[in-house]
Amino acid sequence: MTKRRSKGDGGLHWDARRQRWIATLTVGYTPAGSASSRQAAERLKTEAKNKLKEIVRDYEDGLTTVPGDYTVEQAVMDWLTYGLSGRAQSTVDLYATECQKHIIPALGKRKLRELRTEDVDKWLAARAKTLSTRTLQIIRSCLSRAVKRAMARDRVKRNVVELCGVTAGKEGRQSKAMTYAQADAVLRAAEGTGMHAYIVLSLLTGARTEELRALIWDHVDLTGLPNADPPVPPYMAVWRSVRAGGDTKTRKSRRTLALPKRCVDVLRGLQGIQRKAQGDSWKTSGLVFASTAGTELDAANVRRALRNVIKDADGLNPKEWTPRELRHSFVSLLSDNGLPLEEISRLVGHSSTATTEAVYRKQIRPVVQSGAVAMDHIFRL
Repeated sequence: MTKRRSKGDGGLHWDARRQRWIATLTVGYTPAGSASSRQAAERLKTEAKNKLKEIVRDYEDGLTTVPGDYTVEQAVMDWLTYGLSGRAQSTVDLYATECQKHIIPALGKRKLRELRTEDVDKWLAARAKTLSTRTLQIIRSCLSRAVKRAMARDRVKRNVVELCGVTAGKEGRQSKAMTYAQADAVLRAAEGTGMHAYIVLSLLTGARTEELRALIWDHVDLTGLPNADPPVPPYMAVWRSVRAGGDTKTRKSRRTLALPKRCVDVLRGLQGIQRKAQGDSWKTSGLVFASTAGTELDAANVRRALRNVIKDADGLNPKEWTPRELRHSFVSLLSDNGLPLEEISRLVGHSSTATTEAVYRKQIRPVVQSGAVAMDHIFRL
């Protein structure tokens, strides 16, 4: 006589019609009171027993509603569809592109519950041969967050991606800074173009391109309060960016910058051009730098317009420069002229000088000269 299985161990029987061994486990009850079960069919009894053990393990781990064929691709697509609410569309597009290009083709068909650390390690190692370290960090993060979301919904027991580190990838494109002569050549080439004011502000204030694209006239004062005590110079308030929600990158990125005279002059000129072209409605959109439709400038269009200017500047290859390197040039020029790192950090809106040193280490003057200069003054020869 066949021994009856204990309660909670599930059942195993032969289905003559299907010619399969059927593993069955009751995993709960519906609101109507009927039993809810998980089943698996296998040709061999041993395989059915193993499948039943797997179902029991899932039940004990709380994974009672997970389809056995739930894949990495499904987890990633669920995360892209429902896990990125509130993110900027540009961020969503970036993540979707990286997932479709690097994650789904390599790991998408793998059942999520069968994904192992070895799979992730091999995948990252293979991608490290062609991708930069930054891109590797992005795709690992996307996969990890997709698995974490699935884990929170009882579709997998643990997130194996978190156990895998990112190896160094190919060296990415290094940012660089313009010399004074190169910056001056770019400023000259920009005169008379639609990018003139944008380039001047970027190069002379160090504002991020995302901050300039969101700058509004209400945050610009071209007169200041010269008779106040102390006097208030012309300024622009960097309080917005094109990021989701309009916030700046960090809390300390929200800053108010005095405007050099050259910036004041080009902005007054820009106001005159906008008034002439748009009449009394010139300030309707509020944007200092706007497209012909009155909307925020697109990052790709700004990059293209900058390179069109640079191609007319002597000694510069337009393909080698991007808008963010105007900010790098701002840091480099100030450092070369002896401005302390603490002041540069405040001007560019960094939370600390450590951030400035890490991001702009190639633009910061490497030799600290103030001690030597002071000692030469003290101990005159």
